[in-house]
Amino acid sequence: MTEPRAVATDVVRVVPGVWHWRLSDERIGGATSAAHAVEEAGRVVVIDPLPLAEEKLERLGPITAVCLTAQCHQRSAWRYRARFGAKVWAPETRPMEEEPDERYRAGDMLPGGLRVVHTPGPEEAHYSFLLEREQGVLFCSDLVMEGADGGLEFVPLEYHDDPAETRRSVERLLGLPFTVLCLDHGAPVTDDPKGALRALLAGTTA
Repeated sequence: MTEPRAVATDVVRVVPGVWHWRLSDERIGGATSAAHAVEEAGRVVVIDPLPLAEEKLERLGPITAVCLTAQCHQRSAWRYRARFGAKVWAPETRPMEEEPDERYRAGDMLPGGLRVVHTPGPEEAHYSFLLEREQGVLFCSDLVMEGADGGLEFVPLEYHDDPAETRRSVERLLGLPFTVLCLDHGAPVTDDPKGALRALLAGTTA
C-alpha cells in the first residue's frame, strides 16, 4: 500500500487559501512527509495527500481533486477519490496502484490554479506545481527537503535517477515567481525561500 499508517493530527494555514499538514512517515524511517491543500472558489484540491484526522479533514471541506507530483506520492489519493468522488490527476509515469482519472503534461493548468512544472532528477516523470496568485506558492516534490538545522537539503541523492539533473531542476526553480516554498518533506519555507535554495546550491555539489 502507498498510504502511510500514521495520521496527521493538525492542519496549518500557510497563506490564505493554502493549508499544510505533516506526519512522521514509517515508510521512510520516520522522516517527515507533508501534504497540502488549495482552496479556489469553494473547491478544495489536495496535493500529494496524506492521512488527516477526521475532524480536520472535514474542516477542509469536500475535496474535489487530487493532484500528484509523481508516482511515489500516491499516498491517500485513492481513498480520498473513493470517499469524495474527487478526480485524480497524475503524470504519465510508471504503473500506479489505481488508474488516474486524468493525465497531465508540463505547462498544463490543473484544478486549483496549479501550473505544472517539469522538475526531473528524482525520476524523469517528476513535477512541481506553481500556484500563480499574488503571493506565488511553489509546491516542490522530491528535489529538496527540510534539513535537521531548519535549512534546505537535497532529498538524498542516492535515491535519484539523475542527481545532476536534480540540481539543474532546483536551479530552474529560481526563475519562477514564488514567495512561499511548500515541501513534500518538511515545513513550508515562507522567509526568503529563493535565498534558501541559493544557499543550498552554493554549498552542495550534485
